[in-house]
Amino acid sequence: MKFFTVAASLLLALSAVALGAEGAWQPLFTGESLDQWQVKCKPGDAGKHFWKIDNGTILADSIGQKGHDYIWLCTRKEYGDFDLRLKFQVYRDSPGNSGVQVRSRYDDAAGWLDGPQIDINPPGPWRTGMVWDETRGVQRWIYPNLPKGKWVDESMAARGIRFYFSSDEPAWNEMEISARGMAIKATLNGVVITDFRGEGILDDDVHKQRNVGTSGVIALQIHAGDQLRIRYKDIYVREAAR
Repeated sequence: MKFFTVAASLLLALSAVALGAEGAWQPLFTGESLDQWQVKCKPGDAGKHFWKIDNGTILADSIGQKGHDYIWLCTRKEYGDFDLRLKFQVYRDSPGNSGVQVRSRYDDAAGWLDGPQIDINPPGPWRTGMVWDETRGVQRWIYPNLPKGKWVDESMAARGIRFYFSSDEPAWNEMEISARGMAIKATLNGVVITDFRGEGILDDDVHKQRNVGTSGVIALQIHAGDQLRIRYKDIYVREAAR
C-alpha cells in the first residue's frame, strides 16, 4: 500500500513539474474586454478606433478609409517562449492584409513595430502563415528565407493549405503559433505552414539592437493604407519555461 502511495505522489510531482514547465493556457481575450491590449499607432491615427469589440470578437475594420498608417493592437505583456492559439474570420470583399506579430516591440518615437510577423493575407490566402520580418534593417521574408527585395509566390505555398472565408464552412480559421528558442512554428487549420529555425537571424546584431526576435509583445496588424475587415476570437497563450 505504501509503495502505491509513494508512486502516486511521485507521479503527481512529475505532472506538476511538467505543468510548471509549460504553464497553463491563459485567455488574452474573453469577448468582453481589451484590458490586456493597447493600440499602437502614429499620432495622426490615434482617434480612428479601427479596433473594437463586436459581438464577442475583436473586429478590425478600416473599410472605406485608406488614409492611415500601420495600426497595431498589442498585448501589454511581453512573451518569450510561448504557444498561441486564436481564430480569425475574413471576408471576400476585404482587400487588406493583416498578421500576428510575435516577440516584437513598438518604438513610439519612430512609430514602428519591429519584429517577425506571421502573415494573414485574404487576397492571396496561400501566403497566410508565412513569416515577414518587420524589423527595421531587415524587412524581408524570413520563411520562406528570401533575400531582401525578393517576394514570395504561390509555388512556395505549403501543400494542402486550407483557408476559409466567412461565407465558407466552418467560417473561422484556426491558427497556432509556437515560439521556442530560435524556432517559430505556425499551423493553419491543422496544416503546418512555417517551421522556421531562426539561428543567425532572430538573434543577429540587428534584432539585438531593436531588442526583438527572442521576446516582446504579441500584436495584431492593420496594414498601412489597407482597407481591412477581420475578426479575431478565442485567443489563448501558454508560456513555456526557458
